[in-house]
Amino acid sequence: MKLLRFGALGQEKPGAVDAQGNIRDLSSVIPDVAGAALHPDSLKTLQGVDLETLPIVAGDVRLGACVGGIGKFICIGLNYSDHAAESGMEVPPEPVIFAKFTSAVCGPNDNVIIPKGSTKTDWEVELGVVIGKETKNVSEEDALDHVAGYFVVNDLSEREYQLERSGQWVKGKSCDTFGPIGPWMVTRDEVPDPQNLDIWLEVDGHRYQNGNTKTMVYSVAHIVSYLSKFFSLQPGDVISTGTPPGVGLGQKPEPVYLKSGQKMRLGITGLGEQQQLTVDEK
Repeated sequence: MKLLRFGALGQEKPGAVDAQGNIRDLSSVIPDVAGAALHPDSLKTLQGVDLETLPIVAGDVRLGACVGGIGKFICIGLNYSDHAAESGMEVPPEPVIFAKFTSAVCGPNDNVIIPKGSTKTDWEVELGVVIGKETKNVSEEDALDHVAGYFVVNDLSEREYQLERSGQWVKGKSCDTFGPIGPWMVTRDEVPDPQNLDIWLEVDGHRYQNGNTKTMVYSVAHIVSYLSKFFSLQPGDVISTGTPPGVGLGQKPEPVYLKSGQKMRLGITGLGEQQQLTVDEK
């Protein structure tokens, strides 16, 4: 099942994609694609709903972030060995954990705002995961039972803020609009193997990233289990699992960064595509 949120910023409603590709309004069924609606029991109930009986959302409608009410936005760094190499960093002996502030979250096709004074805004296509039920000290074998679904993330990063200024990575990762997610969340039952998904990103039609999740250092199951040993995960918590090689920072002979007026297009097999225009902060 493909679940999404549609409508004006701050006024998004829950929806689902039917067999013909139409968006159906789920407002009469669930209040939002968030929290308790992501629990396995709720998803099972949703899968029994006849979408053909629900209103079609007509016209060119904005898609919001596919998950609402996100509590934690957890990111995993250097989770592809070849990306670590292009960044000049060692493959970590344990998953590298950092966070985005949730104010960075935006819709999959919203404009990406380049911060004032930024000269090193970069792209990172990633597989996103959303938790469906409370998770604490879960085994790797049982970890995927706690996942509600998967989606595309663009983990945008300002490299000067992230790497050249003092402190932690979070300030280079959390600028407004630096967390597009969607277009929809695909429920776990439709993604039998999250470790075999093609993942790619283009800027102005040039493909910079072209990888597969099978080259992750740490699998989704390992990441969920690992995180749950340090803190509980709640329904609606989002995990972004790392990016394959091809980011702007790693381009040769010198890095390439985003400028205003460029178009990004990115996607993952079976999870849809995002498209964003870069604009300068006003």
